[in-house]
Amino acid sequence: MRRPLTLVALAAAPVLALGVFFVLPVTGMLAEGFWVDGRFAPGEVLAVLGRPRVHRVLWFTLWSATAATAVAVLLGLPAAYAVSRLALPGRGALRAALMVPFVLPTVVVGVAFQQLLGEDGSLGFLGLDGSPVAIVLGLAFFNVSVVVRVVGGAWESLDPRPAEAAAALGAGPAQVFRTVTWPALRPAVVSAGSVVFLFCAAGFGVVLTLGGLRYASVETEIYLLTTNLLDLQAAAALSVLQLLVVGSLLLVAGRLRAVPDARVARTVARPRAARRGDVPVLLATALLVVYVAAPVLTLVAGSLRVDGAWSLANYRALGTEGSEQALLVPVTAALGNSVRTAVDATWMAVLLGLLVAVVVTGRSRSRAERRVRGLLDGFFMLPLGVSAVTVGFGFLITLDRPPLDLRDSGLLVPVAQALVALPLVVRTLVPVLQGIDDRQRQAAASLGAGPLRSALTVDLPIVWKPLLAAAGFAFAVSLGEFGATSFLAREDAPTLPVVIFRLIGHPGAMNYGMALAGSVVLAATTAVVMLAVERLRVGSVGTF
Repeated sequence: MRRPLTLVALAAAPVLALGVFFVLPVTGMLAEGFWVDGRFAPGEVLAVLGRPRVHRVLWFTLWSATAATAVAVLLGLPAAYAVSRLALPGRGALRAALMVPFVLPTVVVGVAFQQLLGEDGSLGFLGLDGSPVAIVLGLAFFNVSVVVRVVGGAWESLDPRPAEAAAALGAGPAQVFRTVTWPALRPAVVSAGSVVFLFCAAGFGVVLTLGGLRYASVETEIYLLTTNLLDLQAAAALSVLQLLVVGSLLLVAGRLRAVPDARVARTVARPRAARRGDVPVLLATALLVVYVAAPVLTLVAGSLRVDGAWSLANYRALGTEGSEQALLVPVTAALGNSVRTAVDATWMAVLLGLLVAVVVTGRSRSRAERRVRGLLDGFFMLPLGVSAVTVGFGFLITLDRPPLDLRDSGLLVPVAQALVALPLVVRTLVPVLQGIDDRQRQAAASLGAGPLRSALTVDLPIVWKPLLAAAGFAFAVSLGEFGATSFLAREDAPTLPVVIFRLIGHPGAMNYGMALAGSVVLAATTAVVMLAVERLRVGSVGTF
């Protein structure tokens, strides 16, 4: 009985935390949509979904996410090959730079593209500011890193011998790719595309910043219905629809990711020197670098310009509340709030994520135990199937009465951010723990080591770097989280992404300049964290 009891004890804390801070809010959200005046009324949900504006929102979400996914895949595939199979100078730095967009706060991405495509921007002459094209470009920019990491990791681990054999039999490069490489790579590409579509459909900050009130996705519509129109039932109905659609997408992506492939090697293929035939790939990779760098550089340059001259005035103004008292607290105070909140969210996510990873990767000695671990793994991944906006909305309508009245608690925002980061932590640690040879633990136990001593001597030397990487991922994601935080942050204790969005919504050159400077500070902080994680050379968003 000791093994089942140990499994229950390890799983109890994360199950309880997820039950209180995820299942309860989501259940409350469902109740808000389906129960009206104490009676079950599914017809009310159908009435909301029948509104013409809701149809327009659903259509815009669908086609913009599809278009952005196509752009991200087309731009990401050549770069995935370049960073995984070619021995390029500075390959590690290039891989880290292409990873940075994914962890940039969505509101920063929106501000950067607004600055690039605005009337005074470098590409203002294209007239794309405030257009659907700008939103698609912003969403693709944010998610192209997923394609590079997912497909690049699969490409790096492909066994090169089948392709070499086909080439030796006279097949040209195009035929080798079509008949050998692509069939082996296709599951990773489809899985990456599915995940990118999911993230594009949930690109809250990008759409809200670039689309305003004219263009709305499901997430921004939920936000507007809740904060501006106070139509909680309609917001709940859209949240239910989003939950069903996103859950289905995750199920499909999980099945595609599990497609077996006998041609995947156990060892990483050694990169080779670039050849003349790789010129198109290198040019496409260079185009992607420009695509990634242009908004960021434009953002930095804009933050240093005041009245047509170079100046640090926007950065000095971060210690103020902006013009016409746009803020209640200075931007520097919001940055401090963001850091403290991210630290709290990080230790919560890492602690729970480590427990979850240990639970789901433990050795199962029966079919029933294996099934229980599989169910727990799926349960702990549920936050990935619900957008941060929906989580924040659920917190708002459920955790507002005793014994869980947390409206004035300083832990409410960190808890929400920890939920957003938890799947990332788990998926960083699970492959590492699964790769540990259980015979080493058995050998330690045969020498008299207890479970704790065995974990310290066998697991810890292997896990500590991935654990630091997971903490870095969680900190970066929490630092820039905007969806749930936009609902939950108090007026007197906002985070930096919330403050940036408020600044761009207030008129005045000073406020906009402060938003640019704050965005640069936030982007630089997350970029530094991701560069540090990249040096650990572990973890990947591709594990989703």
